[in-house]
Amino acid sequence: MKIDAIIEISGRTVAWLSLGMVVITCTVVVLRYGFDTGAIALQESVTYMHALVFMIGLSYALKHDRHVRVDLLFNRLSGRSRQRINLIGHVGFLLPICLVITLESFDYVMRSWAIREGSPEAGGIPGVYFLKTLIPLSALLLSMQAISEVLRTYRQLRHD
Repeated sequence: MKIDAIIEISGRTVAWLSLGMVVITCTVVVLRYGFDTGAIALQESVTYMHALVFMIGLSYALKHDRHVRVDLLFNRLSGRSRQRINLIGHVGFLLPICLVITLESFDYVMRSWAIREGSPEAGGIPGVYFLKTLIPLSALLLSMQAISEVLRTYRQLRHD
């Protein structure tokens, strides 16, 4: 499915930001303790990268079945039962939560865009509104992946 390809590409792309976070964090530490100077924008960039990895990575984790699940009973069930539980979970819980997150975050994100919200710190990154845009974007990507999982699971249940 094209949805799976989009999620795969986005997940693999943002995963590289983990390396960037390590490099920049080391740079900030060297600047602070080696040269007694701060770098607010560099420090904030680590937060931005972390947000990207986490928020975009949610749908990637779902695609690869690496999300958090309470496995008290799930692992003991048959394959069909697991598929049914996943189907119910995606349709009954995940998709509605993604819809709520998207709807509830819309005004919050739009207000941030309207004022072109920036960092409260002098020398910080001026694009806080980009960071806040990750909230509905993440919910949208997660919804897309959930729909893909629902369709795949439904087809498997019908053909088994």
